[in-house]
Amino acid sequence: MRNPGCENCDKVTSSVLYLNPSQLEVLNSTCSAVSIKAGEMIMSEGSLTSHIIYLRSGLVKEFQRTESGNSEYIIKLINEQAYLGLHSLFGDSINHCSYKALTDVDICFFNKEVFKKLLYEKGEFSSKILETMSRDSLNTYHRFVNQHQKKIYGKVADALLYFSKKVYKSDSFCLHLSRNEMSYLIGISRESVSKQMKQFEEEGIISTNGRNVEVLKSQELERISKFG
Repeated sequence: MRNPGCENCDKVTSSVLYLNPSQLEVLNSTCSAVSIKAGEMIMSEGSLTSHIIYLRSGLVKEFQRTESGNSEYIIKLINEQAYLGLHSLFGDSINHCSYKALTDVDICFFNKEVFKKLLYEKGEFSSKILETMSRDSLNTYHRFVNQHQKKIYGKVADALLYFSKKVYKSDSFCLHLSRNEMSYLIGISRESVSKQMKQFEEEGIISTNGRNVEVLKSQELERISKFG
């Protein structure tokens, strides 16, 4: 995939707009644009943080493997126009999470040292990056805390609202997670996910057709989420 240059990219992150032309040119000079197929790994837990990865388009899951390696904890789903693994930039020299493409994705690799240098040089740029990291961390924290306090039906309601409002931004969507992966996201068994999804369908709250899901009663899901 050809590098279009940040100044000509229709998927550029707003933080980059704070760089001046010479700084933008330096950043562009280190950029390698790559297309990755759905199901392929982008970055693995434990690998060195040699590059900054920017997700131009597509959907990615961020996860960690369990100690046994037989299952995983899905931390969140990441939409286009976002950085992957940015919390490891200053926190450590290795990546603490894995990233896998759920759809075909386009990504850009930037040199880590150049990116850090620009953060030091341009206060508005670093402030925007910090703002994004803080907001994402708070959203993930609150979602995990809320789920921990809820019963199964509340957790599945939460997940469906997360998909419709945050990930796909539509009441109708093609879910790119399997029932197993849904269980890894909300911390219950696959069987419990399937049973609760079926119950919601029988109650007319959602409809499903394979991986296609439609939320029919969003307010009811919100009520279940709040009191579940």
